Amino acid sequence: MNHCRGAVKSRSAHSWSPGAPIKQGSVGAWGADMDTIFIGQIIGGVSSLGLLLFLLARLWPRRGPGMKCHGYAVLITGCDSGFGHHLARALDRRGFVVFAGCLQPDGAGAQSLTRLCSSQLRLLKLDVTLEQDVQQAKETVQANLPEKGLWGVNMLNVNLMGCIRTSIAFLPLVRAAKGRMVFVSSIFSFFTCLNMGAYSVSKRGLEAFADCLRVEMASEHHSARKFGQATNIVKVKTGADIWERLDKDRQRTFNRQYIDLANEYFTSSCRSGSISTEPVVQAMVHALTSARPQRRYLLVPLTDLPFFRILPLLPTALTDSIFSLSSMYNTRRQMLYAQ
Repeated sequence: MNHCRGAVKSRSAHSWSPGAPIKQGSVGAWGADMDTIFIGQIIGGVSSLGLLLFLLARLWPRRGPGMKCHGYAVLITGCDSGFGHHLARALDRRGFVVFAGCLQPDGAGAQSLTRLCSSQLRLLKLDVTLEQDVQQAKETVQANLPEKGLWGVNMLNVNLMGCIRTSIAFLPLVRAAKGRMVFVSSIFSFFTCLNMGAYSVSKRGLEAFADCLRVEMASEHHSARKFGQATNIVKVKTGADIWERLDKDRQRTFNRQYIDLANEYFTSSCRSGSISTEPVVQAMVHALTSARPQRRYLLVPLTDLPFFRILPLLPTALTDSIFSLSSMYNTRRQMLYAQ
């Protein structure tokens, strides 16, 4: 009993019970603790709100008053079909003088532009892999510029050197108008995937070139996701087509069964993309016309957005382990390296 009473007395110096007199010192300490907790809650709430607003600002497209497009010209490559074709129509409706670069100006895709667009649209024979085509297109554009000059160049070609060649040729005209260079890249510039090596190299090189150009020339660039069947950029080939182009050494390395399987995997990956060009075209129009364009546009479904935002920040060992979960990786190992 004495022990218990001693414990109660010892505890009563730091606490109180209903009906007991309140000591001033205890109230002061308790009030200070409550003030500290309250201030901590405010700081935590403000920090959480600031983080939420930052994330929303990053995810939500920035809006700004659109530019007055009349009197400006834009050059678009790859207008025979796909993104370039739809972008040419969208910018023509906004009042731009559109120079539509086409591989086949007499083809059905290019000719449909002349029927659907205004008289301001002009078709150009432009194969960005040919220096003579690029220089001829530059001369034509320069001779037919409206009074405000060349506001933008939008490049939608897979070919890396073609994009660089076209950029260098038209950059002086864009600088004179204080305009913008817009590049269409791909998630495969930072997302490693089997059978996409050459494509990933070209897109990663394009990202690096656009970053350098943006820093040096204060230009903007545009990164878009892949839309397999929405454009004719991805040419479908059969396993037999690929096999016949391999030399004897590569045929010994990659057996015919694996080539057929890999081609099927590649084709299904291309077809898994969106069938609509509208999100990409809207983003490109925004990049060219907005008063506050983004430096990079990542166009993926909202459900995939956290993955593609976080992926570039992860350690290489972790991302490699994620990709190795694909059944195609195990199949490749079994078919090519089992022996």
